[in-house]
Amino acid sequence: MSSFNVLVVEDEDAIRSMLVMVLEQAGFKAMAAQDTQAAAVALDECVPDLILLDWMLPGISGVEWARRLKKEPVYQDIPIILLTARGEEEDKVRGLEVGADDYMTKPFSPKELVARIRAVLRRTSKIQGDGSITLGDLVLDSEQHRLSIGDKQLDVSPTEFRLMQFFMTHPDKVFNRTQLLDQVWGRSVYIEERTVDVHIRRLRKILGEYGREDLVQTVRGFGYRFSLLDLGSTVDVT
Repeated sequence: MSSFNVLVVEDEDAIRSMLVMVLEQAGFKAMAAQDTQAAAVALDECVPDLILLDWMLPGISGVEWARRLKKEPVYQDIPIILLTARGEEEDKVRGLEVGADDYMTKPFSPKELVARIRAVLRRTSKIQGDGSITLGDLVLDSEQHRLSIGDKQLDVSPTEFRLMQFFMTHPDKVFNRTQLLDQVWGRSVYIEERTVDVHIRRLRKILGEYGREDLVQTVRGFGYRFSLLDLGSTVDVT
């Protein structure tokens, strides 16, 4: 993991220093900038593997800078995790719509931050998935490419496996069809949005065989959400 560079863009000195420390302790190389202007200079020197970007920054906001980066061919493939104090669902959806790959609402734990970074790097093919995600008795093994409930292995396609991997690393968050297409199928692939509905229905059918079809929920007017309410609070990413 030590070969991966993360650019931290945060205007509060204490938070920026804490983030750099957490990243370095986790084995990442960290670069730091206090605003988007300094971050642009850092990008000229070294293109990072991922950007941790504060939403509220002096001058150009983090969410606006993320939108601009995603339009630049040189930078558009850099994964971005937005750090925000905004807890409203519509604000979070807006952050994802401008191209951010994930978001974290302050305050958050260092352990969760590192887990999210690794999940995003795996999802964007920066690193290979070599661990497992456990939510209650639902286990997704990235290395063996297996999804199971208890001791029962679920028969899912590669696409449905990636869809579950994305949902399980982003529990209780709402995503529209376009966002799911971008994150699971990739931005370079043209697929109709109704394809998402087809895979969602199949996934629910498979989960329904074990009484878990309600884990993937339709949020009217927004899209889909993977809910953990029936799984309890046990979440582990290794």
